[in-house]
Amino acid sequence: MRRTTTLRTTLSTALLLATAALGFTPASAATTTGSAASPAPAASARSSDASAPEASRLSPGLLTAMGRDLGLTEAAAADRLRAESAARAVEAPARRAAGAAYGGSWFDAGSGRLTVALTDRARRAAVEAAGADTVLVRRTARALDAAKARIDRLDAPAGVASWHVDPKANAVAVNVVDDRRGDPAVRAFVERARQAGPVAVRTTEDVPRTFAAGTVGGDPYYTGNVRCSIGFSVHGGFVTAGHCGSRGAAVYGWDRSYVGAFQGSSFPGDDYAWVSVGSGWWTVPVVLGWGTVPDQLVRGSAEAPIGASVCRSGSTTRWHCGTVLARNETVNYSQGAVHQMTKTSVCAEPGDSGGSFISGDQAQGVTSGGWGNCSGGGQTWHQPVNEILNRYGLRLHTA
Repeated sequence: MRRTTTLRTTLSTALLLATAALGFTPASAATTTGSAASPAPAASARSSDASAPEASRLSPGLLTAMGRDLGLTEAAAADRLRAESAARAVEAPARRAAGAAYGGSWFDAGSGRLTVALTDRARRAAVEAAGADTVLVRRTARALDAAKARIDRLDAPAGVASWHVDPKANAVAVNVVDDRRGDPAVRAFVERARQAGPVAVRTTEDVPRTFAAGTVGGDPYYTGNVRCSIGFSVHGGFVTAGHCGSRGAAVYGWDRSYVGAFQGSSFPGDDYAWVSVGSGWWTVPVVLGWGTVPDQLVRGSAEAPIGASVCRSGSTTRWHCGTVLARNETVNYSQGAVHQMTKTSVCAEPGDSGGSFISGDQAQGVTSGGWGNCSGGGQTWHQPVNEILNRYGLRLHTA
């Protein structure tokens, strides 16, 4: 937040007055939870405690937003957040117990527990002792990741939206735009994909697009004629989407005062960037609730499993929630493919690019793109934050 201005709800996500922060209250389409192709968590990123979040940390506003977007009562939303926190803690030891038989994992909202797919019945007892449920499958996560990697090397036509490893289906899900599934180029791609490994073809309503927007007065943040949203504070700046600006580009805040500059940016291939902060601005570990929910403190960056709830903050549509649908998905944007993305059921619109995805109090990633809108619904992808921290050697600013 700039020192000479006052706090307002239309500020860039996570750039807030430090004094204000002191008052905050604290087999379906998916991908392999711990995909071999996914980056390891950043050593500098803080994870959540293994125990479930305390009731005092569960903001009533957050529970109300989850109820609105996920159809839950406030009590059910609170129970779900606690169950998801427990599942995050179980995921790593359960995967270690599975060893080479690991076939992926996901959070089961019905049971409130993590489910781990296994190719070897002999590993079941060890995984269940770690606190997860198990199912037997034919293929390991490593084999499915290898098949996806072969598909990544294919040239995808515009009618193919994305593809990812689906641990429930124990196959690579290829998502085809519904009204283009009969296109010769799409059919040819699917045939080549089947030769690369086990494939499940699914349809999606529209092609993916990034969510940068043209200039709109009064909204954060700007670079050139593009408006995007801030992701998460890191020590020395913030992370955001790579398609919002190139290295060296100047960044201006909601009041058009100079904030800093892009120090690193990658798009396509990846969709991440980081911006240095100075000139009277500083960062705090906060995601804006935009008046829909209280502003949320960030306490770490433990990755949420498939099936877990997740919420997004952005400067256009503000605060919306949904669930994690897939991890390590390749998204076929018109500008080029972007890899290792996380797909969610959360809606977004132009101008939300770069904004925060958070699960409970754990940073998840920065908004990249998607399809649909927040009136009729849609899906949105985010670039996992731990990959950004690792790439640039950054340290997440946490409460």
